[in-house]
Amino acid sequence: MTHVVVITTTATADAAADLGRAAVTRGLAACAQVVGPIRSIYRWEGAVQDDTEHQCWLKTTLEQVEPLTAFITEHHDYDVPEVIALPVVGGSPAYLDWVSAAVR
Repeated sequence: MTHVVVITTTATADAAADLGRAAVTRGLAACAQVVGPIRSIYRWEGAVQDDTEHQCWLKTTLEQVEPLTAFITEHHDYDVPEVIALPVVGGSPAYLDWVSAAVR
């Protein structure tokens, strides 16, 4: 089974925690970590933006990426939320087994 970390950003730590908690509750992710604040510099609607955001890192399996992406997109308050899935290429077998079991 392939494992992934899905990352999204939000405007506040509470919004990131709410998304993470809801994803874990629904079995879409085994755990979520809120990181931040971070500084995000990006182009949006023709202008360069410079904002403080918080990241939510969600540990899950490849099979859950599509439903997790749909969930984040539906429940996020951004028009175009960041949803990026990064492959996990190694790690603790016991931890990865736990991730798999938690999202079945």
